[in-house]
Amino acid sequence: MSVRQSLLAILAEGEQYGYQLRHEFEVRTGRTWPINIGQVYTTLNRLVRDGLVEEANRKDDGSVTYRLTFAGREEVEKWWQTAVDRGAPNRDEVAIKVALAVTAPGIDAVAVVHRQKAETLRVLQGYTKEKRSLPDPAKGEELARLLVLDSLIFAAEAEARWLDLVAQRLDRH
Repeated sequence: MSVRQSLLAILAEGEQYGYQLRHEFEVRTGRTWPINIGQVYTTLNRLVRDGLVEEANRKDDGSVTYRLTFAGREEVEKWWQTAVDRGAPNRDEVAIKVALAVTAPGIDAVAVVHRQKAETLRVLQGYTKEKRSLPDPAKGEELARLLVLDSLIFAAEAEARWLDLVAQRLDRH
């Protein structure tokens, strides 16, 4: 997930303080991915360095509002117009752990897979329960949370199916 692009997109709507950006990011992503304020400011510093963001106002207490530069606006527009590249897969810790387990001497890979499947199903159940608690129809922040939950549910279901496949292959091996 690109915190950089997300902060730029939020700043495209107007000047913000770092803490406002953090809050908006968390609300707009359904509070699924909490972000450390240090990461917000580190990212803002890089965006300033890269000429995409500039300080809009600095108060006597040291608080700063940020705004996009022209290049920052172009960057956001390009991001909205471009599909996310799925050609380079994310490093999935579960896939890495399973791959290492089947190649590590003395590790019971089947047990690793079964423990992970139980955890995946536990998390899936929690997502499903939370989804049922949202209002219908969902609006605003609830809609953002619903969409993120749908994504997380589909990903957990896919992971559970993959773990079943892994278990079948290990049983045959």
